[in-house]
Amino acid sequence: MLAGHFGLAAAVKAKVPEVPLWALMLSTQLIDVIFIPLYLTNVEIVVKTGEGYANQIIHADYTHSLLSVLIIAFLTGLLASKLWGRRGGLTIGAVVFSHWILDLLVHRPDLPILPGNLGDLPLLGLGLWSSPIFSIAAELVLITAGSLMYLRYAVSGTAGGARLFARCSGALLTVLMLLCLASDVLGTG
Repeated sequence: MLAGHFGLAAAVKAKVPEVPLWALMLSTQLIDVIFIPLYLTNVEIVVKTGEGYANQIIHADYTHSLLSVLIIAFLTGLLASKLWGRRGGLTIGAVVFSHWILDLLVHRPDLPILPGNLGDLPLLGLGLWSSPIFSIAAELVLITAGSLMYLRYAVSGTAGGARLFARCSGALLTVLMLLCLASDVLGTG
Protein backbone atom coordinates (compact mmCIF):
# COMPACT_ATOMS: atom_id res chain seq x y z
CA MET A 1 0.00 0.00 0.00
CA LEU A 2 3.07 2.24 -0.18
CA ALA A 3 1.96 3.95 -3.39
CA GLY A 4 -1.62 4.25 -2.15
CA HIS A 5 -0.42 6.13 0.93
CA PHE A 6 1.43 8.56 -1.34
CA GLY A 7 -1.68 8.98 -3.51
CA LEU A 8 -3.62 10.03 -0.44
CA ALA A 9 -0.92 12.59 0.43
CA ALA A 10 -1.16 14.11 -3.05
CA ALA A 11 -4.94 14.40 -2.70
CA VAL A 12 -4.62 16.06 0.70
CA LYS A 13 -2.11 18.58 -0.68
CA ALA A 14 -4.77 19.75 -3.12
CA LYS A 15 -7.11 20.54 -0.21
CA VAL A 16 -4.58 21.87 2.32
CA PRO A 17 -2.04 23.82 0.28
CA GLU A 18 -0.34 25.42 3.29
CA VAL A 19 1.21 22.07 4.27
CA PRO A 20 4.21 21.11 2.11
CA LEU A 21 3.90 17.99 -0.03
CA TRP A 22 7.06 16.51 1.52
CA ALA A 23 5.48 16.74 4.99
CA LEU A 24 2.32 15.01 3.79
CA MET A 25 4.33 12.27 2.05
CA LEU A 26 6.42 11.71 5.18
CA SER A 27 3.30 11.72 7.35
CA THR A 28 1.69 8.95 5.32
CA GLN A 29 4.80 6.81 5.91
CA LEU A 30 5.79 7.91 9.41
CA ILE A 31 4.56 4.70 11.01
CA ASP A 32 6.71 2.66 8.61
CA VAL A 33 9.69 4.98 9.15
CA ILE A 34 9.43 4.30 12.89
CA PHE A 35 9.00 0.57 12.10
CA ILE A 36 12.40 0.35 10.33
CA PRO A 37 14.72 0.55 13.38
CA LEU A 38 12.45 -1.85 15.27
CA TYR A 39 12.54 -4.23 12.31
CA LEU A 40 16.33 -3.97 12.03
CA THR A 41 16.65 -4.88 15.72
CA ASN A 42 14.12 -7.76 15.45
CA VAL A 43 11.67 -6.11 17.83
CA GLU A 44 9.13 -6.21 14.99
CA ILE A 45 9.27 -8.77 12.16
CA VAL A 46 7.88 -9.59 8.74
CA VAL A 47 7.02 -13.20 7.94
CA LYS A 48 6.87 -14.14 4.26
CA THR A 49 3.84 -16.32 3.47
CA GLY A 50 4.76 -16.87 -0.15
CA GLU A 51 6.26 -15.08 -3.14
CA GLY A 52 4.99 -11.97 -4.83
CA TYR A 53 2.89 -8.98 -3.96
CA ALA A 54 1.56 -8.69 -0.40
CA ASN A 55 2.50 -12.20 0.71
CA GLN A 56 3.58 -11.35 4.22
CA ILE A 57 2.38 -11.12 7.76
CA ILE A 58 3.73 -8.09 9.57
CA HIS A 59 4.27 -8.35 13.31
CA ALA A 60 4.54 -4.63 14.01
CA ASP A 61 3.05 -4.93 17.47
CA TYR A 62 4.32 -1.55 18.63
CA THR A 63 4.41 0.79 15.64
CA HIS A 64 1.19 -0.42 14.03
CA SER A 65 -1.03 -0.88 17.08
CA LEU A 66 -4.11 1.31 17.05
CA LEU A 67 -3.16 3.04 20.29
CA SER A 68 0.44 3.65 19.19
CA VAL A 69 -0.69 5.17 15.91
CA LEU A 70 -3.20 7.41 17.67
CA ILE A 71 -0.45 8.66 20.01
CA ILE A 72 2.04 9.18 17.16
CA ALA A 73 -0.62 10.99 15.10
CA PHE A 74 -1.50 13.25 18.03
CA LEU A 75 2.12 14.13 18.81
CA THR A 76 2.97 14.68 15.15
CA GLY A 77 -0.11 16.87 14.75
CA LEU A 78 0.96 18.97 17.74
CA LEU A 79 4.41 19.48 16.25
CA ALA A 80 2.99 20.28 12.82
CA SER A 81 0.61 22.86 14.30
CA LYS A 82 3.67 24.83 15.44
CA LEU A 83 4.88 24.93 11.82
CA TRP A 84 1.66 25.22 9.79
CA GLY A 85 -1.02 26.32 12.23
CA ARG A 86 -4.00 24.49 13.70
CA ARG A 87 -5.40 23.32 10.35
CA GLY A 88 -1.99 22.07 9.23
CA GLY A 89 -1.49 20.21 12.51
CA LEU A 90 -4.90 18.57 12.32
CA THR A 91 -4.20 17.60 8.72
CA ILE A 92 -0.80 16.09 9.49
CA GLY A 93 -2.23 14.16 12.45
CA ALA A 94 -5.06 12.84 10.29
CA VAL A 95 -2.65 11.85 7.50
CA VAL A 96 -0.45 9.97 9.98
CA PHE A 97 -3.55 8.12 11.22
CA SER A 98 -4.68 7.44 7.64
CA HIS A 99 -1.76 5.02 7.37
CA TRP A 100 -3.41 2.74 9.93
CA ILE A 101 -6.83 3.00 8.25
CA LEU A 102 -5.40 2.02 4.86
CA ASP A 103 -3.37 -0.77 6.47
CA LEU A 104 -6.54 -2.01 8.17
CA LEU A 105 -8.10 -2.45 4.73
CA VAL A 106 -5.22 -4.39 3.16
CA HIS A 107 -3.47 -6.27 5.98
CA ARG A 108 -4.43 -9.73 6.99
CA PRO A 109 -5.36 -9.78 10.69
CA ASP A 110 -1.98 -8.67 12.07
CA LEU A 111 -2.71 -5.19 13.47
CA PRO A 112 -2.92 -5.11 17.28
CA ILE A 113 -5.15 -2.74 19.21
CA LEU A 114 -2.69 -2.15 22.07
CA PRO A 115 1.12 -1.91 21.85
CA GLY A 116 2.87 -5.26 22.13
CA ASN A 117 -0.55 -6.86 21.63
CA LEU A 118 -1.12 -6.29 25.34
CA GLY A 119 -4.06 -8.34 26.58
CA ASP A 120 -3.99 -10.63 23.55
CA LEU A 121 -6.93 -8.79 22.00
CA PRO A 122 -8.02 -9.87 18.51
CA LEU A 123 -5.73 -8.71 15.72
CA LEU A 124 -7.32 -6.52 13.06
CA GLY A 125 -7.10 -6.49 9.28
CA LEU A 126 -9.64 -6.92 6.50
CA GLY A 127 -7.22 -8.78 4.21
CA LEU A 128 -7.57 -7.01 0.88
CA TRP A 129 -4.02 -8.21 0.16
CA SER A 130 -5.52 -11.71 -0.13
CA SER A 131 -6.85 -10.54 -3.49
CA PRO A 132 -3.95 -8.88 -5.30
CA ILE A 133 -6.23 -7.67 -8.10
CA PHE A 134 -8.51 -5.77 -5.73
CA SER A 135 -5.58 -4.52 -3.66
CA ILE A 136 -3.77 -3.20 -6.73
CA ALA A 137 -7.03 -1.66 -7.97
CA ALA A 138 -7.48 0.13 -4.63
CA GLU A 139 -3.96 1.54 -4.86
CA LEU A 140 -4.55 2.63 -8.45
CA VAL A 141 -7.73 4.45 -7.36
CA LEU A 142 -5.76 6.30 -4.66
CA ILE A 143 -2.94 7.13 -7.08
CA THR A 144 -5.34 8.30 -9.79
CA ALA A 145 -7.48 10.40 -7.45
CA GLY A 146 -4.43 11.87 -5.76
CA SER A 147 -2.74 12.63 -9.08
CA LEU A 148 -5.79 14.29 -10.59
CA MET A 149 -6.51 16.36 -7.48
CA TYR A 150 -2.87 17.40 -7.16
CA LEU A 151 -2.61 18.31 -10.84
CA ARG A 152 -5.80 20.38 -10.70
CA TYR A 153 -4.45 22.19 -7.62
CA ALA A 154 -0.97 22.69 -9.13
CA VAL A 155 -2.19 24.27 -12.38
CA SER A 156 -4.92 26.44 -10.86
CA GLY A 157 -3.96 30.09 -10.88
CA THR A 158 -0.85 29.54 -13.00
CA ALA A 159 -0.14 30.59 -16.56
CA GLY A 160 2.54 30.17 -19.20
CA GLY A 161 5.77 28.54 -18.05
CA ALA A 162 4.51 28.08 -14.50
CA ARG A 163 1.53 26.10 -15.81
CA LEU A 164 3.84 23.88 -17.89
CA PHE A 165 6.08 23.34 -14.85
CA ALA A 166 3.02 22.45 -12.72
CA ARG A 167 1.84 19.94 -15.31
CA CYS A 168 5.29 18.38 -15.55
CA SER A 169 5.66 18.14 -11.76
CA GLY A 170 2.20 16.58 -11.49
CA ALA A 171 3.05 14.08 -14.23
CA LEU A 172 6.37 13.26 -12.56
CA LEU A 173 4.62 12.69 -9.23
CA THR A 174 2.17 10.32 -10.91
CA VAL A 175 4.95 8.39 -12.66
CA LEU A 176 6.88 8.03 -9.40
CA MET A 177 3.79 6.69 -7.59
CA LEU A 178 3.13 4.22 -10.42
CA LEU A 179 6.77 3.09 -10.32
CA CYS A 180 6.45 2.65 -6.57
CA LEU A 181 3.38 0.44 -7.09
CA ALA A 182 5.10 -1.51 -9.88
CA SER A 183 8.13 -2.09 -7.65
CA ASP A 184 5.87 -3.35 -4.88
CA VAL A 185 3.86 -5.65 -7.19
CA LEU A 186 6.93 -7.04 -8.94
CA GLY A 187 8.73 -7.58 -5.63
CA THR A 188 11.67 -5.37 -6.43
CA GLY A 189 11.00 -2.89 -3.64
